[in-house]
Amino acid sequence: MRKRLTKWRLIPLLAVLTLVLAGCGEPFLSTLQPAGEVADIQYDLMVLSTLIMVVVIAVVVVIFIYVVLRFRRRKGEENNIPVQVEGNHKLEIIWTVIPILLLIVLTVPVVTATFKLAEVDAIEDENRKPEEAIVVNVKANLYWWEFEYPDYGIVTSQDLIVPTDEKVYFNLISSDVKHSFWIPAIGGKMDTNTENVNKMWLEFDSDRMDQVDPTGYFYGKCAELCGPSHGLMDFKVKPLPRAEFDQWISDMEGAKVVATSDVAKQGEQLFEEKGCIACHAVSPTDERPAAARTAPNLATFGERARVAGILEHNEENVRAWLNDPETLKPGNKMTGTYPKLSDQELDALTEYLMELKVSNK
Repeated sequence: MRKRLTKWRLIPLLAVLTLVLAGCGEPFLSTLQPAGEVADIQYDLMVLSTLIMVVVIAVVVVIFIYVVLRFRRRKGEENNIPVQVEGNHKLEIIWTVIPILLLIVLTVPVVTATFKLAEVDAIEDENRKPEEAIVVNVKANLYWWEFEYPDYGIVTSQDLIVPTDEKVYFNLISSDVKHSFWIPAIGGKMDTNTENVNKMWLEFDSDRMDQVDPTGYFYGKCAELCGPSHGLMDFKVKPLPRAEFDQWISDMEGAKVVATSDVAKQGEQLFEEKGCIACHAVSPTDERPAAARTAPNLATFGERARVAGILEHNEENVRAWLNDPETLKPGNKMTGTYPKLSDQELDALTEYLMELKVSNK
């Protein structure tokens, strides 16, 4: 008996812990603090559906309590048989019509939002000018993301740069298994498949950029279980005012990323000798077809928000990744693709990668 009471005492503790954990989180990772039009629409639908469910549950609970109290068995009436009721047409009509009305209340905004979020004709518009609608081709890979700006011939990896206060259109595809593209604070999510291209649009509101992390980024994630490092398949999104975005495009188009220091030049030589260049491009204007791009583009590696999408961007973590990528991201395709590196080689490659910046053009 005491053991049972001890177990029951844990319930209030777990309830309080649940409430505390529910309050944890950051705005750049929260769907409950929307920072874009799509996220606003989805948040409103979530609130509406939750309110309907709460009302239904409250009504059912009230009726249940009333019936239990009103028709409970009383002392001295154990043998009384209540009046047998076979049906009530009014009640049957009421509990049939009310759910239908609730479904209509929920269905109309859901269907309206679905059609609005599916408006991606701008992607296929042959007369569209690049400055009128930004299109990004997103390719999901085990376990990294590639972002191609087809109107400009620019390819980046892991860090997505977008303009604020306008629709950004996305073509989504996967190179290996099913993934899912999701930026919690902005909207989504949508699957990336190997056999077809899914399309969507998002908008990043400039008046809510205070919700980004301290470095100015929103966080994106893979929302479809895809392998042992699924939980580590992150990317970062940096929204910029249109003028700054255009400047970034201009910088990327004219970039010539080269090593400057002697140690970095040694790293550049190692990068070629070890075969890294066969998979990784170091130019933001990578002209290879999408199928040939089998590893992240490193042209802006020195400016990224994170190493491997998950680690703080510093030389120590770059070195740790080069030394043993399998420990940091199990199942990644880089594991075992090059021989064991010496300390000197690790230092040289690390410095070379940290110098890969568009600002070095």
